[in-house]
Amino acid sequence: MCELLTKSRRFAFASVRQSLLTVCLLAALMLPKATNAGVLSEDDLKKAEALKPLFANLMNDLVQTAKRSDVAAGDVSCINSTIQELLQISDELASYEYLIAMDRDIAGFGDKNPMREIVKFAADKSNAILTTERKRLVQLSDQCARFPVASSKTQQVLQVIDTTTGILTAIRDRL
Repeated sequence: MCELLTKSRRFAFASVRQSLLTVCLLAALMLPKATNAGVLSEDDLKKAEALKPLFANLMNDLVQTAKRSDVAAGDVSCINSTIQELLQISDELASYEYLIAMDRDIAGFGDKNPMREIVKFAADKSNAILTTERKRLVQLSDQCARFPVASSKTQQVLQVIDTTTGILTAIRDRL
């Protein structure tokens, strides 16, 4: 039984790493490649680039906290649920990766760059996903309120989602 749990946990953590890479890839594809086409400003690029380590640190912190032996079972359960929510967010955001990846192939259009509308669309859809998932995380936060470690971790996740939404909204509004 213990071995099965360990294998299950290893699979979950491998899945977390893969999803984290997807989120980071999404941010990386959106940022540096867009510069070639002139869609995003340097300031937009810097703000969006800051999302990559933010997500990486958050996921790493959640995984490490869930592994700690001094964390109560209820906290671990809630943290694992939070990780699952982040995995879902990551999977849903990855569906827009191909739109942003197209940016590297479409350049030289000046003000009529078609990537402008594609990046707007991707930002809008990403924000819609983040808004929906934020609501689910608030519900999870309410359910896990009696577990102090999980509650604080869920609040950190909500802050990262709010930061990401704010950055995407600001970028979208300037396009």
